[in-house]
Amino acid sequence: MKAHRVLLVMLSVALPMGTNCKRQPATEGSLFPASNQVAGWEKVGDTRTFAAADLWKHIDGDAERYLKAGVQSVSTTDYKFQNRVDAVVDVYTMGNAPGAEKIFSAEPAVGGKPIQLGDSARLHSQSLVFCKGAFLVRIVAYEDSVETPQALLQLGRGIERRLAQ
Repeated sequence: MKAHRVLLVMLSVALPMGTNCKRQPATEGSLFPASNQVAGWEKVGDTRTFAAADLWKHIDGDAERYLKAGVQSVSTTDYKFQNRVDAVVDVYTMGNAPGAEKIFSAEPAVGGKPIQLGDSARLHSQSLVFCKGAFLVRIVAYEDSVETPQALLQLGRGIERRLAQ
């Protein structure tokens, strides 16, 4: 649980740092579902994309690990579930599937439950991490509720469908 809190604090500090990132409105071909394409989830704001060279602007202090695994870019966007739960979704595009698996395998498994999603996945009370091919997806909710894990799983499945397109 302490690791989740540290991750949430890191994300809350890192997200506002993206002032020099590329902002783009969601398109139909986007990796992120539009509002209500996944029941109850509303996409909030623009998608931000960081090239590998600028990854430190998004995950300051941990970028080197991703660079060594072959990250090409990360795209991130915010969601809100039923106007009650705020979440952030990061989709890392790696150079290949082993790079995505390398980062996934290094993620803390404590408190997580392996689930059927993508190639490998772990669901926690406030987060979902999975890899599918050369993609690593991390969804982190800022609120903890009874419905949060199931809602994260639904959003994860919506993203997984888009990765297959």
